Amino acid sequence: MTDQPAAMSLREMCTRYGITFKKALGQNLLLDDNINRIMIDAAALEPHDYVLEVGSGLGALTRRIAPQAGKLLSVEIDSSFIPCLEDQFGEMDNVHIFRGDILNHPPEKLVNEFIPGGKSHKFLSNLPYYITTKILFHILESPMFFSRLVVMMQDEVGQRLVAPVGAEDYGILSLAARCYADVDIVHRVPASCFVPKPKVDSCVVRFRCDQKSEMPRDEKLFLMKVVRSAFAQRRKTLRNSLTRSGTFGAPKEVVLDALDAAKIDPGRRPQTLGLEEFGLLAQEIRSRI
Repeated sequence: MTDQPAAMSLREMCTRYGITFKKALGQNLLLDDNINRIMIDAAALEPHDYVLEVGSGLGALTRRIAPQAGKLLSVEIDSSFIPCLEDQFGEMDNVHIFRGDILNHPPEKLVNEFIPGGKSHKFLSNLPYYITTKILFHILESPMFFSRLVVMMQDEVGQRLVAPVGAEDYGILSLAARCYADVDIVHRVPASCFVPKPKVDSCVVRFRCDQKSEMPRDEKLFLMKVVRSAFAQRRKTLRNSLTRSGTFGAPKEVVLDALDAAKIDPGRRPQTLGLEEFGLLAQEIRSRI
């Protein structure tokens, strides 16, 4: 390793490696390392865990993951960060650095190629705001099971993920996340913790996944089709939104019979239904088409 980059301040590292943060990639420098510690604690890392980290940047979170994980695959899209990461972690046997866009690579293929053999997998990331949900569901929908995800994201998105039934921001994203995990906000992160300072606050969100309770992939896909159709017109009743949706395709009589069988009032609005009720409704519709 060269001159122990980890001992330098993050600002010094930016100067040394000629790094500038790119607005197009949603890059911001987190100044408060205590937030990284909070993320590690939320991940509950064990020596047998194999970790996928996306958006490694200058390696501040990577430095905390590496000593606690069995193996770590660090993915960074920006080539300007790679020399900094290689200087810090290139000689560590349990860390592999990969330069690329995670959305262009199935997570299970990357993990199996570069850190194969793991029995327990976890995901940590400081996600760029503009692509948060795409990356998040790229990981959640992967055939590889990640028992825990801990991600930094825009606070507004975090609030939608954990919104209770009936809340104003409760909707498709809330239900989609609950198909995969128990979700909670671990910590709020003000915009003042970053440089350049973003216009919004952030939060650390934890996803605790239970493989035993996961529904089959085809059932999950159909459930989300029902959910999306219901919320396409969230102010309308289920009777109207599900029978008039051009993307759903179930005949009106099928939807009404399914609502009756599921004991759900067709006059209710979608934001009043929880995941269990939507799941039952989806089952009843699917059995009839």
